[in-house]
Amino acid sequence: MSKNPEAQVVLRLQGITKRFGPVTANEDVSFDLHRGEVIALLGENGAGKTTLMNFLFGQYTADAGSVTLFGQPLPPGAPRAALDAGVGMVHQHFTLADNLAVWENIVLGVDHLSGLSLRPREVKARIRALSAQFHLKVDPNAKVARLTVGERQRVEILKALYRDAKILILDEPTAVLTPQEAEALFATLREAIATGLSVIFISHKLHEVMAISHRVLVLRHGRLVAERATEQTDRAELAALMVGAEVSSPKIEARAAGAALLSLRAVSTPDHGAAPGLKSLSLELAAGQITGLAGVSGNGQAALSDLISGLISPAQGEMLLADEAPGRWSPRTAIASGIARIPEDRHKTGTIADFDLTENAMLETYASRFSRRGWMDWARARAFTKELIKGYDVRCPGPDIRIRLLSGGNMQKLILGRVLEETPQIILANQPVRGLDIGAVNYVHAELARARDRGAAVLLISEDLDEIMQLSDVIHVISEGRLSPGFARGTMRPDELGAWMAGHGFDAEAPDAA
Repeated sequence: MSKNPEAQVVLRLQGITKRFGPVTANEDVSFDLHRGEVIALLGENGAGKTTLMNFLFGQYTADAGSVTLFGQPLPPGAPRAALDAGVGMVHQHFTLADNLAVWENIVLGVDHLSGLSLRPREVKARIRALSAQFHLKVDPNAKVARLTVGERQRVEILKALYRDAKILILDEPTAVLTPQEAEALFATLREAIATGLSVIFISHKLHEVMAISHRVLVLRHGRLVAERATEQTDRAELAALMVGAEVSSPKIEARAAGAALLSLRAVSTPDHGAAPGLKSLSLELAAGQITGLAGVSGNGQAALSDLISGLISPAQGEMLLADEAPGRWSPRTAIASGIARIPEDRHKTGTIADFDLTENAMLETYASRFSRRGWMDWARARAFTKELIKGYDVRCPGPDIRIRLLSGGNMQKLILGRVLEETPQIILANQPVRGLDIGAVNYVHAELARARDRGAAVLLISEDLDEIMQLSDVIHVISEGRLSPGFARGTMRPDELGAWMAGHGFDAEAPDAA
């Protein structure tokens, strides 16, 4: 893609600098965005991308520098100014009110639509039209508290589109879409871009960056270190620019599976609101094997994850651990049985934001590992956390810092270390690299592969087909609580798996089933 540099400048950042104590989040960052242009913003977790975008919404005030929108200076610390000027942002971490319905969240704060907001029928009709146009399925009447992570992201996208944004900032917008849905979204975006929409696209999926952007800006340690015309670069160069060195993905060699460590036989669970339960699902997790579970968010992954974690029990069917029924099933029983989990949402269910790293590191094993006769052994807990920080390359000042101050990648590394140091037999890895940069992705993938090679059974739940196809020994697809046959590594193309993710094929015999 090429872009006319003489096109109207709709956004200009000049000399943006921001420090949080001794940490420099952004340093002297400047760039322009033109009308009808797509800029991709790349960088490792903690490189300063989100901080930079937050200046547009008055969430932060720069220590130095200025922001200009459509030729007018943006007043610092004024959250309303950017919205009024036509800027929409889909945040990586959601900004929704759990107690309100989807449609109420979408119109919340839209002053010029206050009259329309009193007529829910018209509001919902427009939301449904946008949902169909952008392939973002969501029920306008659903309570946000009951939505999955993927469904919440769709609401965030719809909220920006509903407000007729002239500049759209997208932070990992395709994390929950099938390949076909992602391409449909890009096709719609291209049409809007042709009419003048400008986009800042933040993604760690380099093939998407190459497909949708005109220019690529690379941040490293808060500084703008490179700018490339998309048509004059490639994925390998961009990955190296992000981390400052050549990047290579871990090689996952095929290997024979061992005995089944966990078996589900015709298991069903109740629906939870709009989220489907499991529908007579049968699955085996074998020792020394990574089982990939692909699917669009909200199709039963949450029920399967809750079941394996001990949060719910089968309503019908049978669950076996090494051919034996586990008895009364609970999170405590699951942990005692050697099941460990990397949760889907590291902020909501994986960590406690205002706890420090030590407290978070021992959340699930404090009673068995760090408690002596009812007293906490804090010295042992801190020593354990220091080992995690060193062994899993968690970049932080030390074990006493609150975990909310870490970047997403470093937070995920601590969770990964917390899981793997217990040498579990079964690992539930639910969206383990969502929102992580390529360096952190490769690190997490390599650790999961090592766990498999020592004999663990790994269930990898992901909406990213590249991740599923790279890591998995066998792949299943889940749709509306139903499970496809198992497909051996290398036997299915992305478009074929995408068709299963869309619900096709469940009534027909599956080709190349393992």
